[in-house]
Amino acid sequence: MTAPTNADEAAALAGLPVSRETAERLTLYVDLLRRWNPSKNLVAASTLDAVWGRHIADSLQIVRCAPDAAVWVDLGSGGGLPALVVAAVLADRPGALVHCVESKLGKAAFLQEAARQMRVPVKVWPKRIEDVVGREVASADVVSARALAPLADLLSLANPLLKTGAVGVFPKGQDVGVELTQAAKYWRFTHRSVPSVTDPRGTILVVRDVETAPA
Repeated sequence: MTAPTNADEAAALAGLPVSRETAERLTLYVDLLRRWNPSKNLVAASTLDAVWGRHIADSLQIVRCAPDAAVWVDLGSGGGLPALVVAAVLADRPGALVHCVESKLGKAAFLQEAARQMRVPVKVWPKRIEDVVGREVASADVVSARALAPLADLLSLANPLLKTGAVGVFPKGQDVGVELTQAAKYWRFTHRSVPSVTDPRGTILVVRDVETAPA
């Protein structure tokens, strides 16, 4: 274990204790995020002052929802949340790989450079989700997406992997009930709701057994 360098970092890492090496990777990631954000608009600038709580802790709790998973596919990875945080945690796990699917080339370039400097097991796909999921990547343990789309749309995008056994891990906000109701019109699935530790209104949906709903 390592001693965090500030109170915000300490609070973020308290939810999922990590090794010294992982903490160093996360610190490097935060530095890179701050450096690249003005030109690439990776996250809202107003959130950078609270980056450890707003983004790092929020992503670390996603890892806790699938602690044994080694291969992740993150849809719409943007600035690397949760993908690069997941990769930082899994870096020393045999067989670990995080696929980052991000069609915006500027953000994909950030993901490539951050992964290189962090020395984490990441494959960046600068393509549309539909061109990667089920085509370039045929299987995974987990499919994740943070602030990308409503649940019904996420299940459609992720379905090629979900139907082969992947688990969906999707952080959601206060409208999660509405999203579940809407998704049930098109999909049959089981889910577990995990309360967010960073947002009292938030929930992480862990989705399994996804099938198309009968017409």
